[in-house]
Amino acid sequence: MSQQVAFADALHAAEQLDTDAQAELVAVLSRRIAERGRERVAAVVAESRTEFAAGNCLPMTAAELLREAQS
Repeated sequence: MSQQVAFADALHAAEQLDTDAQAELVAVLSRRIAERGRERVAAVVAESRTEFAAGNCLPMTAAELLREAQS
């Protein structure tokens, strides 16, 4: 099943719910998305700490840091 078909099926199923259940579904999905975001940030922080502890980090200015982050 393609992702587009699965999305359409999920959307159709959500439309069958009453308004309160739809609101709860949105709230649950929002919390799960936020949690995944926090997990990604935690993974990046852990990797950065490991690199720092190994001496793989170089001092840089804020402007250099922003350029690197945007690339």
